[in-house]
Amino acid sequence: MVAPNKERAKSTIRSLRRRDVNLAGLASIVAGLVAWELLSRFFVANALFLAAPSQIFAAIYQLAKSGELWWHIAISGIEFLLGYVIACGLGIVAGLAMASSDTAKKVLQPWMSGLYATPTIALAPLFILWLGIGIWSKVLVVIFLVLFPVAINTEAGLRTTSLRLIEMLRSFGARPSQIFFKLSLPSATPFILAGLKLGIGRGLIGVVVAELFGSRAGLGRLISQSADAFNMPELFAGVVILAVAGIVMTAGFGWIERTLVPWTQD
Repeated sequence: MVAPNKERAKSTIRSLRRRDVNLAGLASIVAGLVAWELLSRFFVANALFLAAPSQIFAAIYQLAKSGELWWHIAISGIEFLLGYVIACGLGIVAGLAMASSDTAKKVLQPWMSGLYATPTIALAPLFILWLGIGIWSKVLVVIFLVLFPVAINTEAGLRTTSLRLIEMLRSFGARPSQIFFKLSLPSATPFILAGLKLGIGRGLIGVVVAELFGSRAGLGRLISQSADAFNMPELFAGVVILAVAGIVMTAGFGWIERTLVPWTQD
């Protein structure tokens, strides 16, 4: 009876800590919005330079009511999801290859290092020239920005697997597939999830920047049009929606991490 009580107490403490963290995050957001509202209303007092949160939310409401906002969100969402999923798949495979084979590492490492240091944003106009202003040029930008952190984190996670544990499993007759799925993959999962979370922000940046160079629709197009018209509330509306999307997706990965690797939360 003692062990279950201890586990129940630990679970209660973790729940309380998580609730306190959530409340602290919510309080931080509310305080920031209030300070923003006061600053824009009483100190700047000019929506041309700084739109107040109330003006931004009104702009979001009007754009949503007209249906324009949903069209922009749908286009940017498709571009992000396609690029993100493809990049994550390629990144995990590349990371597994580099961690499993020294030959693969020697072949892929120069490309990874060189392309990761290349300013991909500067290549966006070239991608648009190759693929046009449709969604695939934006998807390619997202792939280039998300691929490398996922691959690098995957390789790092697999290489940090304890060699002593691997040798112990081998001594008990474990097959390579069993070692991978029972030890290496669970050990690398926190690193892989960290790479996936890093890719969220980079992917959203890639979508917006690529749309700024040329697009028919999307949140980047909305921001560009609003800037050209000096419509700051609509410009900030696009920025706020992107920020909220990043927060929601990062929180989703936090939940996945607590589910898949709960031992990292202790």
